[in-house]
Amino acid sequence: MCELSLEGKTALITGGARGIGREIALLFAKEGANTVICDVNLEQAEEAAKEIRDMGRDSIAFKADVTDSGDIQAMMDKILDKYKKLDILINNAGITRDNLVLRMSEEDWDKVIAVNLKGCFVCTKVAAKVMLKQHSGKIVNLASIIGIMGNSGQANYAASKAGIIGLTKSVAKELAPRGVCVNAIAPGFIKTDMTAKLPEEIRKKMLSVIPLGRFGEAKDVANLVLFLSSESSSYITGQVVQIDGGMLM
Repeated sequence: MCELSLEGKTALITGGARGIGREIALLFAKEGANTVICDVNLEQAEEAAKEIRDMGRDSIAFKADVTDSGDIQAMMDKILDKYKKLDILINNAGITRDNLVLRMSEEDWDKVIAVNLKGCFVCTKVAAKVMLKQHSGKIVNLASIIGIMGNSGQANYAASKAGIIGLTKSVAKELAPRGVCVNAIAPGFIKTDMTAKLPEEIRKKMLSVIPLGRFGEAKDVANLVLFLSSESSSYITGQVVQIDGGMLM
């Protein structure tokens, strides 16, 4: 039997105020988790946390910069003070600064690598200390099929997501002896505020190469993250699971 309940678990979702992160947070709450929402936009994070509390579940929101280890450690200290443990970390925070490589500024390169890749590293390092002591835990990193196949105009984004894949596999090997599972998912074209900004011609071109003939929904991603965060995935670690409608085979 597939057991997806997160009853009694404490989960931290970075970039959890909107989009895929918010969808994950809401689903986790429905499955019984205490949900911690971390985002640079505190107002939106508080709104998401309130929505979860209105469901009858516990949730708190934090404004934190995932690239700042001091911010993340301070948040973790407060999480442990309230919940005494951390069972699940979802590294979802991410940004884009698209441009052709010859036009891409070093600032845009550095910012994307910092938020997407360094942020994943910082949060993983802080959470891993807790999970190693517990001899249990689940970490799920949001990569992308762009990190596998590359994409014109997204050299910085592709590099950051490819880096997350390498980070995932390395950390999975380090933490496995203590019972901590670390996996990544690689979404394809998912309907979010971020992807809604893409030009219509690009959207049509991408749809034409998706065998299932539709773009993914945030709930599709959330369902996969739930499985990888549950006890039903206890023998899965170091994997990159594509969720792209068959776009990349």
